Amino acid sequence: MNYLIVEGFSGPTPFIFPRRLGRNDMRGQLPYGQIFFGGNAELGVKARPEEDAAFIAHVLRVR
Repeated sequence: MNYLIVEGFSGPTPFIFPRRLGRNDMRGQLPYGQIFFGGNAELGVKARPEEDAAFIAHVLRVR
């Protein structure tokens, strides 16, 4: 899986998508301006494996 963490309407928002879709392709589909993290040098963002995984797990947990 690939991911991007972008500035959403209510703060940082993760987008998770299959590896067959490139980050650049997905970036072109998102209506948000700033990308915080995602591990793609072409987009000028870095990955933070532990922090990003914890953030995504927190956002996706059942409430």
